[in-house]
Amino acid sequence: MKIIDVLLTKSYTGFYFDDQKAIKKGATLDGILYVGEPLTPSFEKIRVPGEAISIQLVLDDGSVALGDCAAVQYSGAGGRDPLFLADRYIPFMETYIKPYLLGKEITTFKEMASDFDAFKINGERLHTAIRYGVSQALLSAVAHKEKITMAEVIRNEYNPELKTITSIPVFAQSGDDRYNNVDKMILKEIESLPHALINNVEEKLGLQGEKLIAYIKWLKNRIVTQRINDDYHPIIHIDVYGTIGIAFDLDINKMAAYFRELETTTHPFKLRIEGPVDAGSRKETMEIMKTLREKLREDGTQVEIVADEWCNTLDDVKYFADHQAADVIQIKTPDLGGLHNVAEAILYCKEKGIGAYCGGTCNETNISTMSSVHVALGAGADVCLAKPGMDVDSGYMITKNEMERAVILAKR
Repeated sequence: MKIIDVLLTKSYTGFYFDDQKAIKKGATLDGILYVGEPLTPSFEKIRVPGEAISIQLVLDDGSVALGDCAAVQYSGAGGRDPLFLADRYIPFMETYIKPYLLGKEITTFKEMASDFDAFKINGERLHTAIRYGVSQALLSAVAHKEKITMAEVIRNEYNPELKTITSIPVFAQSGDDRYNNVDKMILKEIESLPHALINNVEEKLGLQGEKLIAYIKWLKNRIVTQRINDDYHPIIHIDVYGTIGIAFDLDINKMAAYFRELETTTHPFKLRIEGPVDAGSRKETMEIMKTLREKLREDGTQVEIVADEWCNTLDDVKYFADHQAADVIQIKTPDLGGLHNVAEAILYCKEKGIGAYCGGTCNETNISTMSSVHVALGAGADVCLAKPGMDVDSGYMITKNEMERAVILAKR
């Protein structure tokens, strides 16, 4: 089976590109728009429409393999590749990517994805969004050829010890609507919630963390009083975007004391805190995360910390896992480039005893979401992000429905 045509179109994502640096510096919302000047290169405004590039590989049997080149919401931040705009990158892909793919024989996903991931133009690696989207299309093409699910392709090539592909827990994200969206999550009994988007110290965390404490008190009470079944016991997972480190000046003892207060507030629910610190570099962030985790265990605090900022690539994931700098690592699917890197990252985390969270971004598409669901299933991730968007319902629908379709089809 060969690729006989490559079709590229401008697409839109389920959310927006946001200038994280400007937001952390105090940009405020006016409706859904941010007020202030952008600080990250290529951003004309702090919030701009999310874009992607859809790629369709027409195969010689008439079937079509799909992928979407998408990048994370906070592009250009934390060591990530720059803003990915379709009008800028479609001509590039027409010039360099289409000729590369035309006439290719469909072999194995591992071989094709690895070869493409190593492909360079003028000595430079391709943007992560391009590697992400093309790898999705290649995975889809191999599944067409083999007449099996994409999850089975990943399982067969990377994780053959996994005998049965089964559903995994889903983690939903609320965006700024961290109250109404929680009710949606409780109604649907989503296993992990609510993300909450705590990305500003004064407005959302509180100068001493008091606003997050108050929010968690409300959240716990809401779960207990509104759940339909008493055995619904979700993991509370809050993403704080480094704000705890800012509020407590990266002081390990102060942060550890605050984590103890968070744990007491959350009881009896399990608590995960994502991105507690962002020290401005990979090495410094890893070292503080590692020290904080060790301090929490020493104190008997069972709050789990989740690596996010500065843990972007497969090499970053291995770096944080090797140093035991987190209890769980978010594997941000677009940031790793090819989906083969995502599969390897999941398996590496599990090998090191670290939780593997197959994440990504609200700023993806339905196609990229469905592709990454299959990788999460085939590699055996511990949790999978509901995406795209921040409205809960759409992202959960796309993620959960594709997961269940893949599971029952693989079983057949």
